[in-house]
Amino acid sequence: MRVKRKNRLAFEKSPYLLEHANNPVDWHPWGEEAFSRAERENKPVFLSIGYSTCHWCHVMAAESFEDEEVARLLNDTFVPIKVDREERPDLDAVYMAVAQMMTGSGGWPLTVILTPDKKPFFAATYIPKESRFGRIGILDLIPRIRHLWKNERAMILASAEEMASVLRQPPEVADLRLDEAAIRSAYQSLVARFDASNGGFGGAPKFPSPTTFLFLLRHWRRTGDAGGVQMTEITLRAMRRGGIFDHVGYGFHRYSTDALWHLPHFEKMLYDQAMISLACLEAHQATGKAEYARIAREVFAYLLRDLAAPEGGFYSAEDADSEGEEGRFYLWTLEEVRAVLDPDEAELVARIFSLREEGNFREEATGRLTGKNVLAMKRPLGDHARELGVSESRLQERLEAARERLFAAREGRARPKKDDKVLADWNGLAIAALARGSQVLGDGGLKEAADRAAGFILDRMRDGRGRLLHRYRDGTAGILGNLDDYAFLIWGLLELYEAGFRPEHLEAARSLALEMVTRFRDGEGGGFFFTPEDGEELIVRRKDGHDGALPSGNAVAAFNLLRLARMTGDPELEEIGSEALQAFAAQVMRAPSAYLHLLSALDFSLGPASEVVMVGAAGSPATAEMLKALRSRFLPRKVVLFRPEGGDQGIAQLASFTADMVALEGRTTAYVCSDRVCRQPTTDPTEMLKVLEEASRGS
Repeated sequence: MRVKRKNRLAFEKSPYLLEHANNPVDWHPWGEEAFSRAERENKPVFLSIGYSTCHWCHVMAAESFEDEEVARLLNDTFVPIKVDREERPDLDAVYMAVAQMMTGSGGWPLTVILTPDKKPFFAATYIPKESRFGRIGILDLIPRIRHLWKNERAMILASAEEMASVLRQPPEVADLRLDEAAIRSAYQSLVARFDASNGGFGGAPKFPSPTTFLFLLRHWRRTGDAGGVQMTEITLRAMRRGGIFDHVGYGFHRYSTDALWHLPHFEKMLYDQAMISLACLEAHQATGKAEYARIAREVFAYLLRDLAAPEGGFYSAEDADSEGEEGRFYLWTLEEVRAVLDPDEAELVARIFSLREEGNFREEATGRLTGKNVLAMKRPLGDHARELGVSESRLQERLEAARERLFAAREGRARPKKDDKVLADWNGLAIAALARGSQVLGDGGLKEAADRAAGFILDRMRDGRGRLLHRYRDGTAGILGNLDDYAFLIWGLLELYEAGFRPEHLEAARSLALEMVTRFRDGEGGGFFFTPEDGEELIVRRKDGHDGALPSGNAVAAFNLLRLARMTGDPELEEIGSEALQAFAAQVMRAPSAYLHLLSALDFSLGPASEVVMVGAAGSPATAEMLKALRSRFLPRKVVLFRPEGGDQGIAQLASFTADMVALEGRTTAYVCSDRVCRQPTTDPTEMLKVLEEASRGS
């Protein structure tokens, strides 16, 4: 019996890389050793980029990377490198751009063939072992690459150099200024693509894209056009009813493979939970409807139960697969449901979630029904309540009792694998969501969870010089922080400050922002590079402003600086933030709906924005009443500070303009300033809201 020898990935921290440590492929991690070997042995580099919860990465690994014949060809022809895109988003961004330019599309697993000096000359996504359906197989591809490398080297090197030159071209710069016209243009683009029947934008597959909802709600707040609220509500409701939502254990899956939100791709990502819950919280504030607060609470329940790390941070994701099968953990046969529930409960669940004996879930390869079901509501719960002659609240109670029993039974199944690395950027988003949830929902436990996560990152994810690090796992932090790490963590800290008003959170946000400006700012063109000035030299230092699955790091960075400028009275931060927005003006005007979070930041920049300084006794009923009133409304162009009367005056050192503000007659007092004009201070929550509403309309 042949004993498998571990390759170099056995010494890595990434769960994704460790999954490939037993492959017969002679994998290297990204690093100088691999490229020196490629140069020395005169071989191209086979770069494979994926992530731990990627279903098709698992498929390609099982088909090819665990196969002795494929491994022999790979090892003989290339120096193979495996990269976790979540650990190295800088590499992923560069080579994904290559794939999109070469093939017109992208995705994971990503395969790129490089010269020994890191320049690409071939790119593809999933490659089957053998050629089929017009897609070349890896057994046919490798001999072709080997032939070209041996006989057409000059052509390959010229092609690689040309691609590198294209990547290095600076972004388009035009003498444009972003204004409300860009916001209107993006909104009209979304209206044109909106699926009014099913919610979402465009056809299948459908992704949550919560930055869209944040933009739409701000457009409504600015213009009074209710269309943005309507599109948000239709989509959030459809997502909550659909199979993209886990009706048994809560939380959202990555995306829907159909246009109805019913059939999901089952992986669960930390960043989706954070961003969707933020969108639900803002929808709750904008509409006053409890259903969106409920969705946020459900997402937080999943987040705190299944993704919280004991040390304080949050894990990255849960896999789509378990026991070698996608969705196995989440799917149900009718027989399984009946074995868990009483007959009337089982009948109710089958009715509401459209469960069938033959199943509603199909094999991806064959399209055949599997006998298994995704739980998804095709119609609102209220429709079922009316048909059954019961109140919706009573029906909800019955469903909740059944859900709890199904959840307990499901916990006995083999769970999907958890990607247990802690990423600073994704945790920053989770901190922002939890802290905002604490404000909107009045739940102190959410603030405590956010505080623990922030403390963990600030204490455990820095190097000896105090530099922020990107990844923590197995007791060790590593990989120099990128723009998203700084921007998203600063966002989280700003929300955490407004949740609990601890000056140290505002000070940490300001300190990180100054470091971000120093290390990432493009002093010539404006905006921020993704990698620091002393980071690894890649074939291009990217500077992107468009959103993807995550909001743009440049947009979040600019938004943070604009908020910090208002909170601390620092005009230089406002200038740098505004400059970052305008750096992408040409790209925004060409495709405005690709830059929605940047346009949300622009909305704040254009104003009218307000500063609210509350002075009073921390924790007093009057202060709690004032804060509750303030947090009940959707007022996105405001910042809030708190100055304890007669207590710790740390906030005055960060925001000197608050130093002389006092509580009138000893009562909690709100000072509201808008566009650098301050209104008469008030101790009346209703009057405070009236002033803010007037200010938000520019009155």
